[in-house]
Amino acid sequence: MSTENEGTEVPADPSAPSAPPAPPTPPTPPAPAVPPAAPEPAAAGTAEGAGTGAAPGDAGGWPPPPPAVPAWGVPVPPAPEAPKKRTGGLVAAVLVAALVAGGVGGGIGYWAAERGDGGVSSTTVAAGEAPASFKRDPGTVAAVANKALPSVVTIQAKSGGGGGETEGEGGTGTGFVYDREGHIVTNNHVVASAAEGGTLSATFSNGKTYDAEVVGRAEGYDVAVLKLKKAPDGLAPLPLGNSDKVAVGDSTIAIGAPFGLSNTVTTGIISAKNRPVASGDGSGGSNSYMSALQTDASINPGNSGGPLLDASGAVIGINSAIQSTGSGFGQSQAGSIGLGFAIPVNQAKNVAEQLIKTGKPVYPVIGATVNMTEKGGGATIAAEGAGGTPAITPNGPAAKAGLKPGDVITSLGDRQIDSGPTLISEIWTHTSGDTIKLTYERDGKPATTTVTLGERTGDN
Repeated sequence: MSTENEGTEVPADPSAPSAPPAPPTPPTPPAPAVPPAAPEPAAAGTAEGAGTGAAPGDAGGWPPPPPAVPAWGVPVPPAPEAPKKRTGGLVAAVLVAALVAGGVGGGIGYWAAERGDGGVSSTTVAAGEAPASFKRDPGTVAAVANKALPSVVTIQAKSGGGGGETEGEGGTGTGFVYDREGHIVTNNHVVASAAEGGTLSATFSNGKTYDAEVVGRAEGYDVAVLKLKKAPDGLAPLPLGNSDKVAVGDSTIAIGAPFGLSNTVTTGIISAKNRPVASGDGSGGSNSYMSALQTDASINPGNSGGPLLDASGAVIGINSAIQSTGSGFGQSQAGSIGLGFAIPVNQAKNVAEQLIKTGKPVYPVIGATVNMTEKGGGATIAAEGAGGTPAITPNGPAAKAGLKPGDVITSLGDRQIDSGPTLISEIWTHTSGDTIKLTYERDGKPATTTVTLGERTGDN
């Protein structure tokens, strides 16, 4: 589904210089100066205002104007432009389609996904290095972006065929350097099409491209870790911030490749925290859940997997999803309306470390099946699980905490719970073994207990 467009840049054609102006006739000495006659109207088709105005005294007086000024009424030719210089190799543009995401917390989120099947295409030239004279005060957006861009990559993913996919299908997304060994952190949905027998590459802002391979993927968290096969020397990992310390109103900087436009920098603020978001591709596969950082920095298809930075240049989140005004499943494009969602970096770091260590994700679990469609009143423990299995795992965390089918969980720790997806999003901000206060209702009566989270390894 990805396509490559050949881009050709044509140098500007300098305009021919105009003929030198004829000097105006000086007035008769004894007679008083006569105002210049009005110029003749411009011929039809002349650009509005071209060569039809002059300051008082520019014509009809004495002394004559400097020779460099054309005669009144003669259009001034534009200055010749220097031929444009290429600054790097072409980055393939990809046709983009948004994946459907379930509505949680009063909205429908759409993945900023990179799987293409028609729509907008574009071609961009890789960003070159800043000029030698570049200097901006520390803390400015320009200074932060200049320092971070060399550590952000554009990821090209192509499938190997199979699983209903045509060979060569794939897309593009973003990632960032996690360590000096060449590990790259990104979204799972950016690389999923190439994870089984496909090909992956990462292009840096200097235009250099390196082959990569998947180290591990976590569908539920929508986090993946790649490794460059021949990592260059001198890799500079982006510093990681503390997403728990982020406050609403803090400045944000997003870097990515929206619609194939690599090395794009946008800015905004943190507009909300702990926003529960559930997303999926509509195929019935595993959904992803996050208690997201919400930002109004412009995030579009292609930004997925890229870093969300704070004002100091530290990563506070991984840009992963956007909300769209589209009507839902089947729409071909999703674009920024100022509602973007990022996986908090504290969670992403835990997942990345686990994937690097074992190649498999570990999820904290409560050991109970909850209703995933109802929302507003809490997360209701179902009567039974999938395939008729018990809704509460025998001797699991929920069972040990005294929970029963029909109980409605209304808070976990200090977070209010309004639905099943919200509960999962909040559970996944913790790690297995954490003991948390839980509030629930049984037969309309509130009660509290504590639950010690268990764990599940892998996505299956």
